[in-house]
Amino acid sequence: MTDDSSKTESLAVVTASHASGKRRLQRLSPAEAALLRYEWRFWARPSQIAPKGEWGIWLLMTGRGFGKTRAGAQWVIEQAKSPGHRIAIVGRIPADGRDVMVGGESGILACSAPDFRPVYTPSQRLLKWSNGSEAKLYSSEKPEDLRGPNFHCAWIDELAKYDRAQETWDTLVMAVRLPTDPRIVVTTTPRPISIIKTLMDDPACLVTHGSIYDNRSNLSGKFFERLVKRYEGTYLGQQELEGLLITDRPGALWTREVLDKHRVRAAPDILTRVVVAIDPPATASENSSEAGIVVVGQGIDGCAYVLADGSLHGSPDTWGRQAVRLYDQFSADQIIGEVNNGGDMVGFTVKQCAEALRRDGERDSSVVPYVAVRASRGKLTRAEPVSALYTQGRVRHVGLYADLEDQLTSWVPGEASPDRLDALVWALTSLVIYGSTDVETWGGAETREQSEYVREVATRDGVWFPPSAGVH
Repeated sequence: MTDDSSKTESLAVVTASHASGKRRLQRLSPAEAALLRYEWRFWARPSQIAPKGEWGIWLLMTGRGFGKTRAGAQWVIEQAKSPGHRIAIVGRIPADGRDVMVGGESGILACSAPDFRPVYTPSQRLLKWSNGSEAKLYSSEKPEDLRGPNFHCAWIDELAKYDRAQETWDTLVMAVRLPTDPRIVVTTTPRPISIIKTLMDDPACLVTHGSIYDNRSNLSGKFFERLVKRYEGTYLGQQELEGLLITDRPGALWTREVLDKHRVRAAPDILTRVVVAIDPPATASENSSEAGIVVVGQGIDGCAYVLADGSLHGSPDTWGRQAVRLYDQFSADQIIGEVNNGGDMVGFTVKQCAEALRRDGERDSSVVPYVAVRASRGKLTRAEPVSALYTQGRVRHVGLYADLEDQLTSWVPGEASPDRLDALVWALTSLVIYGSTDVETWGGAETREQSEYVREVATRDGVWFPPSAGVH
């Protein structure tokens, strides 16, 4: 069931746009202005306010930057005004509940009026209001924690990105059962996973859609420009900007069905080799793309296991430290960097960041085995054999990597390939297709014999540039 709420501007914008309304606002006393600051219905757009009428689930499914976190936080505050209410707050990981849903700029604490601000006890994951209402924080990493307690209502954020989405949802629904009107609000960017499709077909679920453009006036110009530059006009942009539920794109080399079929909960205890692959951004500006950073290991069963997606937007120092930390976290064998975009900079960045982390006391050594790879063939030539490995069941994702998988299932050969996808292709090329003697066929990766030489040289020099990197 779809909500037909108007997408008009907030009451604040409407009031300020009329001369009489503007005069009234200007005549407010400081005390009145302070009170108005926390009147959510004055500032909210109609689509950010929970619908009227009978509903058990409100699915607020929107593009990034719509303001859905603020909408969820304000709804929780409103529910807490009923004395003695018990509320569940569920995030993807503990940090999401703590740093975004509760402590973020649009979180519960920031949105609460001074006279109704809850006391937050992080060690207990608990919010307490003066009227006896309480909210407890949970994460999808431990859905079993939701077994036992009962709630009047719940707010669950970014459900579509959960690794254990169905299990978390099923457990939560059973717990939200206190009288008299149990309700759940779901705020999420859409992804075509089973639970989201089920909710959209549920007559008890009211669905509200929204896009980043609805909230343009409240967003940082740089944030808006970066997202629009990256996604506008693309297939994935319909999801990330418009908040529309998209399916696998015709012509894409990967499908969600294949990714889900071979997904596993944990990697084997023994991995014969682990690599961290970097696809660096071409520039280091605020509007540059993300640095793709993906960790992949190879098991004794011959299958490759995607262990982490550490891709991020930031300076070379930021993504360099991220890569080195992931190298240490997963006890990797080497870091691989594409030099077509980054040139010699990637290897030097890795070396400098390893040394900086050593100085900071985060690691004992500045040594990081690094292999530079150069793409001598097109993206399709490198991506096709990797996608074939997925079809054959030789690549398995350990958990869910929502952003990476969105890129895989939305990229069509002929378009510019995105960062996470490129990093993944390099990692799997290194692990699974590395032994090929036809180096050119696989994009210019070094041969296995050269790889075995890496550690000896790295121990001596800290970082190694093979001949193809053009460093002498």
